[in-house]
Amino acid sequence: MPAEHMDIIDTNNSLGAPGLYPSMNNANIEHQAAVLNKSQSNKTRDATADDNSETGPTKVDSSETWSSSGENAHLIGPLDENGPYGHFVDLITHERIKDQKLSPRNATDTDDESTGEPSSESDTDAEEGTGSSKQEPNADLPAEYWQIGKLVKYLKGGNQTSTIISLCALRDMPLRTEVCQLAVRDVGGVDVLINLLETDEVRCKLGALKILKEISHNPALRRAISDRGGIKPMVELLRSPNRDLKCLSAEAIANVAKFPRARRTVRQNSGIKKLVALLDCPNLNSYPMTPEVERDIEVARCGALALWSCSKSARSKVAMKKAGVISLLARLLKSPHEAMLIPVVGTLEECASEQSYRVAIRTEGMIEDLVANLRSDNQELQMHCAATIFKCAADAETRDLVRYHGGLSPLVDLLSQQDNKELQAAATGAVWKCAISPENVAELQKQGIIEKLVKLLTDQPEEVLVNVVGALGEMAADVKNVNLIKRTNGIPPLVSLLTGTNQELLVNTTRALGRIAVDPDSVPIIDRNDGIRLLWSLLKNPNPDVQANAAWALCPCIENAKDSGEMVRSFVGGLEIIVSLLHSEHVNVRAAVCGAISKIAMDEENLAVITDHGVVPLISSLSHTKNDVLRRPLADAIARCCCWGTNRSEFGKAGAVRPLVSYLKSTDPEVHCSTAKALYQLSRQPENCMEMHAAGAVDYLLEMVGSKNAELQSAAAACISNIRRLALATEKVLQERRVKAQAEYMKQLAHQRQQLEAGGKQVDEEGEEEEEE
Repeated sequence: MPAEHMDIIDTNNSLGAPGLYPSMNNANIEHQAAVLNKSQSNKTRDATADDNSETGPTKVDSSETWSSSGENAHLIGPLDENGPYGHFVDLITHERIKDQKLSPRNATDTDDESTGEPSSESDTDAEEGTGSSKQEPNADLPAEYWQIGKLVKYLKGGNQTSTIISLCALRDMPLRTEVCQLAVRDVGGVDVLINLLETDEVRCKLGALKILKEISHNPALRRAISDRGGIKPMVELLRSPNRDLKCLSAEAIANVAKFPRARRTVRQNSGIKKLVALLDCPNLNSYPMTPEVERDIEVARCGALALWSCSKSARSKVAMKKAGVISLLARLLKSPHEAMLIPVVGTLEECASEQSYRVAIRTEGMIEDLVANLRSDNQELQMHCAATIFKCAADAETRDLVRYHGGLSPLVDLLSQQDNKELQAAATGAVWKCAISPENVAELQKQGIIEKLVKLLTDQPEEVLVNVVGALGEMAADVKNVNLIKRTNGIPPLVSLLTGTNQELLVNTTRALGRIAVDPDSVPIIDRNDGIRLLWSLLKNPNPDVQANAAWALCPCIENAKDSGEMVRSFVGGLEIIVSLLHSEHVNVRAAVCGAISKIAMDEENLAVITDHGVVPLISSLSHTKNDVLRRPLADAIARCCCWGTNRSEFGKAGAVRPLVSYLKSTDPEVHCSTAKALYQLSRQPENCMEMHAAGAVDYLLEMVGSKNAELQSAAAACISNIRRLALATEKVLQERRVKAQAEYMKQLAHQRQQLEAGGKQVDEEGEEEEEE
C-alpha cells in the first residue's frame, strides 16, 4: 500500500493490519515469529542492509544468540556499551553517527549556547545524571526483560511481517517501566528502531515511533537515542505527508529534547523551522469539527509540544522567532481546545524570559487571552498562564494590561488553591509582579489580598513563600497596607523567615521588613521578635543582595527604634561589620551600608566608634563615584559623620569636597538635597569653603535656593551663608592686611624721607665748610 494512502492507521494493536495480530500471549508471539524466521532462506538471513527488497525494512544482525529455554537464560544478560557508540552498532548506524560529536557521558550539558544565559529551566536529565544506570549482570531480572531481548532479535533478523508482529508485541510491553526501557537499550533495540525510521514502510515507522516515544521518557534512553543519531530521522519525518508520522515524530522530539545537546541537534538539523511549520493550522476554529480538522489540530498540538521542550534553549528561542513562531502562537492561543492551549502557553512561558518575546506577547494581544484562560477549569492551563503573566509582568505596560483585562481578580482567587502548590506558586508570583504598579495595589486592596497573603506565610513550600513575601513587600509600599499587615499579625511570621537559607526568600523578606519598619509602631514588634538582630546577622551573608537589603532594612529600624544608640552598641562587633562592608565590590551593598551609617551616626558614641574604625577615609574613597544610587546615601553619611571631632577637616584632607560639588550636576533632586546637607556641614571648616568656592559650588547652590524642596533650600542657603561669612571674614582680614601694609609702607617712606633730609643737611654743612676754607 503506498505511503500516501496510509494516513489513517491505528498502530496501537495491529499497526493497520486487522487480523494480522490477534490477541496473542508471549508464548505464541514467540512461536509465530520463530516460524516466520525459519521460513526465510539463508540468503535472506545473511542479507545486507541494501537487500531490503525481499526482507522489507533494513535489519541489524544480532551479535548475540538468544535462547528461549530457561537453561540458557542465565547466560544471556545485558550487554555493556563498549566504545564510543556502544556494543550494538551496525553499518547503517555507524554511517549515521560517524560525524556526530558526542560529549563525554559525565559532562554536564548546558544551554549557554548563544548569549551565555543559562537554560530557563533546569533539566531533569542533569539532576538524574547522564542516564548511565545499567542493570547488574547477575540481577534478578523480570521475564519482560528477556522477552524484550527476543523481540528485538526478531526485529533484527525477521522479514517485514515478522518485524511488524515484533513491533506490535514490543508496543504492548510495559514500556513505561524502567526495566523494559533499559532492556530496549541494552539489547541494541534503540539502533534497530532508529533504522526503521529510514525505511519506506509506513507501518514500521509508526510502530518504531510509538515505541521511541514511550521509552524516551527515560533520561538514559533520551541520551541513547541522541547518541545513536535518532533525532535527525525524526526531524526528517516532520515533512512527511502522513499526519500520524508528523505527530509521533514531534512527540518523540518533545521527549528527547529534554537536555541541551538534543535541543542543539534539533536546531542544527533545521528542526525548529519544521516544527514551527506544524503550528500553521488555518481551520483552527472551524465548526463543525471534521476528522480532518481534528487531525490538523493534533499536528499543531504535537508541534507546540516539541517547541515547548526546545524553547528551553536560548538559541532555539532566537531560531523560533526567526521562523515566525510568535504570530502562530498568538493564533493558537485563541483556540478553545485545552489540549492545544497547554503546550502553547508552556512555550510562551519559556520564551517570556526574553525581553523581545515579552514585548511581542504584549503587542500581539496575547495578554487578554492569557487572562481569559485564568478562568479555565484546567489547573495545568491556569498554572502556565499565571506563570507566563509572572514573567511578562516585569514590564509596566503588561501590568497595566493585566489590570485592564480584569486579570487581578482571578489571580487572587487562585491563591486559595491549597491542593495545587505549583498553581499557587504561579498565582502568587503573578500577584507579586503586578503589585509593583501602585494602580494594581489599589485594585488588589479591594480584593482583600493582604489577609490572604498573610495566611500563606506558614506551612508553605519555599516556591510559594518567595512570591508571597515579595507580594507583601510591594504592598507594604502603601502605609495603609503596613497597618493591615500589622493588624493581621503578619510581622512575626515574616521575621521567622529570616532564619532560613533560601537566598531569594531572604532578599524578599528583608525588603518587606524594611518597608514595614518605616512605620514607627511596627519597629517594636520587629524588635520583640528578634528581627533587628537577625537583620544585622544577615550582613555576614555571602549574597550581596541579601547584604544590601538587610542594611536598607536596618535604616528605618535604627531611626524609629527607642534608644537606638544603645541597641546598636548591644550587637557585639556590629559596627565593625558595617564599616568593613564599605570594601564591598557591589555598589548596592556600599550604598545600603552608607545609608545605615547615616542612621548609626545620629548617636555620638556610635559615631565615635565608627570613626575609630576608619569610616572617614573609606567614605572619602567612595566619593568619586558617578552612580546616583551610591551618591545620595554617601552624601548623607558624610553629613552625619561631620558632627564628630575633626572629621570635617579629615574629609577635606582626604579630598572629598571637590567630588561632592560635582554631585550638584546630577539630575536627581534627592542627590541635590543630600549633597547640599553634606556641603553645609563641610563648609563650617574654612579650608573646605575655599575648596568649594574654587570648585564652583556657589553657582549651583544659588540655583537650588529657589527649589521647592524646603530641605534643599535650607541646606543650600546655609552652605552659601557659610561660604559668604568666610568670604567676608577673609575680606576683612585682607582689608586689615592692606591697611597694615599701607601703614608700613608710609612709615618706610617717612623713614626714607628723614634719611634723605638728614643726608641733605650733612651735604650742605660739608659744602659750607668747604666754602669757608
